Amino acid sequence: MIHPRAVIHPAAELASEVEVGPYAVIGPDVEIENGTWIGPHAVIQGPTRIGCNNRIFQFASIGDIPQDKKFRGERSWLEIGVGNTIREYVSINRGTEVGGGITRVGNDNWIMAYCHIAHDCRVGNATVFANNASLAGHVVVDDYSILSGFSLVHQFSRLGQHCFLAFGAHIDRDVPPYVMAAGQRATPRGINVNGLQRHGFAKGTVQALKRAYKTLYSSGLRLDEALAALDEIGCEVPEVATFSAFIRGSQRGIIR
Repeated sequence: MIHPRAVIHPAAELASEVEVGPYAVIGPDVEIENGTWIGPHAVIQGPTRIGCNNRIFQFASIGDIPQDKKFRGERSWLEIGVGNTIREYVSINRGTEVGGGITRVGNDNWIMAYCHIAHDCRVGNATVFANNASLAGHVVVDDYSILSGFSLVHQFSRLGQHCFLAFGAHIDRDVPPYVMAAGQRATPRGINVNGLQRHGFAKGTVQALKRAYKTLYSSGLRLDEALAALDEIGCEVPEVATFSAFIRGSQRGIIR
């Protein structure tokens, strides 16, 4: 299961059913659980914990120090869940003391070639990162988000669940759940209808989210007035309540 030309530090802990390809390098303080496959020439540094059934392709750089000038070698971590696909040349950095000390990637994410996930990011479950999508530090990506190729997310921004970033979108504020964003700088472009339909959202729920989107972005109401109107819709549709709660909790402000 472990190629004789792989370089594995004695302090690394690999479960018995981990497969490691030739010339892969695995450093100390790395824990990898059963069913995970590490491709040739991948580099994994610790402290890093990787769950079951991940596939990490050749030349990926996982768990190295953050690209942050404030980093002074303090102990920090990377945690990766189960069932993720991490393709060629992906880089995922550990956390920093300022950001809580940990970068987290959840379960069943599909991360294509050349993507970057910076220090202290939190990526949820079942997201898609197309080629060259990149997160700056401290970004939060909620479940089922889709980042198209070459999309860029500014530090401390948040992407709500089921949102969709178009090709080359530049995000400098929060993207509410279920919303599509496009452009430089990115602006809202409607509800992610196709994505919601693929995930089995009821027609009535999608229609309610469209109403919520129009209330927020097209009604001419002030933000507090729009949120009050959304509360009325949210009483009947939990997804609209999620939409309005995200906006109320936004620290950077939402895209407009």
